[in-house]
Amino acid sequence: MKYDRNKALLETDMDGIPPPKRGKVRDIYDLGDSLLFVATDRISAFDVVMPNGIPDKGRVLTGLSLFWFDLMEWMPNHLITADVSKYPDKLKKYSKDLKGRSMLVKKAKPLAVECIVRGYITGSGWKDYQKTGTVCGIPLRKGYYQAEKLDEALFTPSTKAEMGTHDENISFEQSKEIVGAKFAEKAKHYSIKVYNTAANYAATKGIILADTKFEFGAINDELILIDEVLTPDSSRFWPADQYKIGGNPPSLDKQFVRDYLETLSWAKTPPAPDLPDDIVSKTHEKYLDAYKRITGKSL
Repeated sequence: MKYDRNKALLETDMDGIPPPKRGKVRDIYDLGDSLLFVATDRISAFDVVMPNGIPDKGRVLTGLSLFWFDLMEWMPNHLITADVSKYPDKLKKYSKDLKGRSMLVKKAKPLAVECIVRGYITGSGWKDYQKTGTVCGIPLRKGYYQAEKLDEALFTPSTKAEMGTHDENISFEQSKEIVGAKFAEKAKHYSIKVYNTAANYAATKGIILADTKFEFGAINDELILIDEVLTPDSSRFWPADQYKIGGNPPSLDKQFVRDYLETLSWAKTPPAPDLPDDIVSKTHEKYLDAYKRITGKSL
C-alpha cells in the first residue's frame, strides 16, 4: 500500500493478486467471476489526478455509495457485498486495509457515456447558459440566475474521458448513437429518478443536491447502477443554510479543490500541482461533514 505525507492511501497492491486497473480514484481487481473495487484517497480535478490525496476520502465514497444503494433498493446495482469477512479467502489477510473502502461487485459492461443530472444552474451549465441560453444544447427559459433551481432536472450526458483528458458534453441523441436508444432511454429515466429521490432525501438533511453524475452498466441486457453513487466526488452538495441565488454557493464536495486550482496558473493537464496542507485539511473536513449530514453517522 502506498500512502502520501497526509497518510492518504494512494495505491493498493496485494501479493498474489494480479495488479489492478487503476482509475482516477479506484483500483479495480479482476477476481474472475467478480470485481473488487477499492476506493483510494486519490483525488482528481479537471480529469487529472493530484499528486497527494485526501485522508479517509475512499472510506467516505464507499460508505456513501453503500448508503444510497441501500436507500434505493428498487434500483438494481452491482453490489455483491462490502463485508470483508465474506470476501474470497485470498483477500483475508488484507481485510484491515480493505474494510470500509472496498466492495465486491458484479461484472457489468459499462455504458460508454456518463449520465449527468443537473437540478440547479451552476458550473459549466451556468457558463453555457450565459453564452447561449442553453445548457448542453437544451434551450432554457430566460431569466435564470446563477445557482437557481431549474424548473425541472436536466439529463446532460457526456463522453467518458481517459485519464488526463477531458469529458465532452453530448446531446441525448448522440448518447443514443453511442449506447443504443434502449439503453440511453433507460439511463435517462433511471438517472432522473435516482437524482430526484436523492435530492428529496438530502433536503431533509439540510443538503441541496445541485447536480450529480452516474455510471451504468449492463448485465444480460439489464441496466444497473455501478461505481460510486451520490458522493462528494460525483456530486455537488450545498449546505441549505448557506445557499443563496446569484453566486457560487459554498459546497461540501470536490468543488472546493477545483476552486483552489482555478486560482493557479495551471493548464489543467498533467502534471498536477501538489495540494497545500490547508486545502487537504479543509477538503477532508468537507467530505466528513457531507457523510455525517447525509447518513446521520460519523465515519
